[in-house]
Amino acid sequence: MSAGTVAAVDLGATSGRVIVAKVGQNAIEMRTVTRFANTPVQTIDGLHWNVLGLYRSALAGLGTALREEPELSSIGIDSWAVDYALLRGERMLGTPFHYRDERTQRGVEAAHALVPLAELYARNGLQFLPFNSLYQLTTDRLDGVLELADGALLIPDLFAYWLTGRRVAERSNASTTGLLSVTNGQWDTELLARLKLPASVLPRLVDAGARIGSILPAVAAELGASRPIDVIAVGSHDTASAVLAVPMRAERAAYISCGTWGLVGLELEHPVLSDAARESNFTNEGGVDGTVRFLHNVMGLWLLSESVRSWEKADGTAIDLVELLAAAAAVTAAVAVFDANDPRFLATGDMPRRIAEYCTEHGLTAPASRAEVVRSIIESLAEAFADAVRTAAHLADRTVDAVHIVGGGSQNELLCQLTADHLGLPVLAGPVEATALGNVLVQARAQGFIDGDLAELRALVARSFAPRRYEPRDR
Repeated sequence: MSAGTVAAVDLGATSGRVIVAKVGQNAIEMRTVTRFANTPVQTIDGLHWNVLGLYRSALAGLGTALREEPELSSIGIDSWAVDYALLRGERMLGTPFHYRDERTQRGVEAAHALVPLAELYARNGLQFLPFNSLYQLTTDRLDGVLELADGALLIPDLFAYWLTGRRVAERSNASTTGLLSVTNGQWDTELLARLKLPASVLPRLVDAGARIGSILPAVAAELGASRPIDVIAVGSHDTASAVLAVPMRAERAAYISCGTWGLVGLELEHPVLSDAARESNFTNEGGVDGTVRFLHNVMGLWLLSESVRSWEKADGTAIDLVELLAAAAAVTAAVAVFDANDPRFLATGDMPRRIAEYCTEHGLTAPASRAEVVRSIIESLAEAFADAVRTAAHLADRTVDAVHIVGGGSQNELLCQLTADHLGLPVLAGPVEATALGNVLVQARAQGFIDGDLAELRALVARSFAPRRYEPRDR
């Protein structure tokens, strides 16, 4: 069994990247070919993803990857969840909406009038989030748009369609739509009928590791490829790929996939569908190899990035994030710890002002300086992470003795240390590019460059990317 080379298209909520990896049984070598911004576009009808710009950037990155690695074997695509494009024939019907757009409240009310929230949870196992796909699709139904469509593809599946001409839905991402049965992993046609949503728009389901197809001749010409290249279904929900790459060595570990969002939870064999889990707003999403990602969404580093964006807009100049975090770490006075999951923090806008308003409303002293705002954000996230880990362990009746933080947040030393402090448990940080890493591992296994179950794949990750350990300090 010899090593081979694959490419990951990893689309995050604020940026995308194309990463090339050489993967073998004993080591993984990864390098970033290109990074590009993912900047949403506000139009008269709402907030949209610039998917055409993202696709163009992904193609450019893949072209560079092929020039540098002519023996590239396959491509895998992952992205954020829930958002989709409607299709009619080969045509995209408008630009996909951004989940932070506020259009879906009507969809929430209409869906719950047809199927109560408690029943929805029993059927799909998902925490309530107002932007879940089923609410967005219900809004499209109310607007008369859905009746024009003959297809709906989540973002990674849309890119795979443009590359191969084949419409599929990878199961881990499909599990975030709210339309997949949590018990059998198939489209819930009875639920679709009750929600008055057409099952005909939903494509065939495939599992991570399935070959979707080869790139189309026109795509090959654009990339400069002289031979067919496979497109492989990976854990196309970025969290599914990230969790695969968590170097857990024992079942008693929890994970935090930390980027724009903080996804906090446990990997389980079976879903937890209790009333307590629903009331705690925990979700049961699909993972690679039939696992369940039992987790809770925490607002994540969005609180920090949106604060920085507000300050940069006010200053007219870029802010040095490293210096800002160092200043926050140096704050010794107690700062406000606020509810990081308060719905007011979901939309774009002036985040420091909203944090100050929350503090005023709840009798807390609002942070006065930018360093205090950042310290308050990090402390609040650490407490939210700790609370989610404790709640997950209680709901699943599991003991947790360590927590892994992967993704961009694993580079934030203050966040990692404070999470350990708030939990009273060690935190193991890294790998940073966990999502892309999980993406390439699925491809490499599908292509026969490596083999093994999840434990063996994670052992390979641990050998290649040793995590950094943070011990809890007395508080």
